Amino acid sequence: MQRDAEATQARLLAAARAEFAEHGIAGARIDRIAAQAKSNKAQIYHYFGSKDQLFEAVFAQIGREVVEGVPINVDDLPAYAAALALGNDAHPEIMRLATWQRLERGGQPLLGVALESNRAKIAAIAKAQADGLISTRHSAEVTLALVIHMSGFWATMQPELNSIVGPQSPEERGEVVRQAVADLLRP
Repeated sequence: MQRDAEATQARLLAAARAEFAEHGIAGARIDRIAAQAKSNKAQIYHYFGSKDQLFEAVFAQIGREVVEGVPINVDDLPAYAAALALGNDAHPEIMRLATWQRLERGGQPLLGVALESNRAKIAAIAKAQADGLISTRHSAEVTLALVIHMSGFWATMQPELNSIVGPQSPEERGEVVRQAVADLLRP
């Protein structure tokens, strides 16, 4: 029985991830999520409580995937940023979900998984700065924000600008991000 419940929850999360990425939080429909997951609306409310709580579960899952899949490496923040950029290319739904989260939940309580992850990254950067390993030009908080935003450069770029900026391959874009972050951190 436990295995069935876990499988149902996994299907619901996968369907919700696709639905929220495409339609946003307000535009997502519980009935479409249930149908895609080969489940029913009652199961969504049973496991997650509400559509907002389902979105939080999806966003927390993504946060864990990114933290575990691309752990911060303060010894090589340029490579970390490039790896994040490649992840954004491979999983465009992540940046779409982050955009929907900013647009539709701006005034909502902050998501715990994101706060915990960012605090740990800031602490690691601050220690590396104190140890003289990376530039102190910016605070640890600003350094992290710049690294994260630079890694999302192509994923959030307007198509009209993207069409003229190039480079087009994910590897080339990752290398540009790596070089830009290296330049940022250079004393």
